Amino acid sequence: MSLLLTEIKNRVGIITLNSEKTLNALSLPMIEELHTILSTWKINDEVACIFLQGSGEKAFCAGGDVRQLYDSIIAQRAIDHTKVPQDCFDFFSKEYQVDYMIHTYPKPIVVWGHGIVMGGGIGLMAGASHRIVTERSKLAMPEITIGLYPDVGGTWFLNKMPSAYGLYLGLTGARLDGADCKFLGLADFYLSSSLKEQILSSLQEIIWNGDGHQAVSEVLEKFSKETEIPESQTELHQAFIHRFEGVDSLEEFAEILTDYPKKDDWILTGLKSFEAGSPSSAHIIFRQLKQGKKLSLEDVFRSELNLSCQCCIHTDFIEGVRALLVDKDLTPKWQPATLTEVTEDWVDGYFNWIIGEWDVVEVEIEN
Repeated sequence: MSLLLTEIKNRVGIITLNSEKTLNALSLPMIEELHTILSTWKINDEVACIFLQGSGEKAFCAGGDVRQLYDSIIAQRAIDHTKVPQDCFDFFSKEYQVDYMIHTYPKPIVVWGHGIVMGGGIGLMAGASHRIVTERSKLAMPEITIGLYPDVGGTWFLNKMPSAYGLYLGLTGARLDGADCKFLGLADFYLSSSLKEQILSSLQEIIWNGDGHQAVSEVLEKFSKETEIPESQTELHQAFIHRFEGVDSLEEFAEILTDYPKKDDWILTGLKSFEAGSPSSAHIIFRQLKQGKKLSLEDVFRSELNLSCQCCIHTDFIEGVRALLVDKDLTPKWQPATLTEVTEDWVDGYFNWIIGEWDVVEVEIEN
């Protein structure tokens, strides 16, 4: 079975992530194939626009296949625990190259962000020129729950959200629906899922002789008038999120979150994820987002590649994956175990640049 399905219809190149059983989770072979297709279609005059979707109705893409990364880390630790597994480096570096390519792609890319869109799925969606969500879209960056951090450009797009929403979402992994994504700028269009085939047909009717991006926008704007956007929970919590603006430390963030007197279900869910997540992840996420505010897009992906490699050497990432996907006991034993036990030196270790043979972390991001 092909990992990706492709077809070209009247200059619209359709790419389907084809792993419905895994909720279209990204494996290294899938990432490599997607890179090849995007590179080829970028210079193919028969393709004027790309439509990227997931197979089935449950998910666009539920993230990266972290179980495969776990197996690679375990195998490497039996040999030398100080080395980043080659498979992990290949996965992250090639995934980020695809994400960067989407951000800088010269042709319009429409992403049908229907169903579950998490982690690496948001990485594919965030940089697209035309990002669509529906009434069944469910997005999140829940990496704190597996000892990781919001990568795939999270340093970039979380910092571009209004107020302190990016910091809050990164530290709590809060779930978003389509209306939330539209409010936060993660999506450009909120459309009924029933319109999908009509949208594809309309894109295929475009006469591609001018500004392709504008032509696609006009099609999608026409359909957006037919769909009413429901109330956004994130928008309703603006006053709460404003409290986190200008926080100078993770301790201050935690204090505001835990002491807030009017906790409803939305806030309680975020608090629960924050408290159950990796303390190390909480600290590195806070530093990641604070230090990364002024980074260029290229430097964002370079810094995240280094940080992801460091997560493969540190302990919490594989422990989080073990608890969630391997043993499935849902009781990760984080090291250090609490926020107060995490030292500055420990956090520094995540941000130290990996040297020696891993100088290739400074991988050339492809234009």
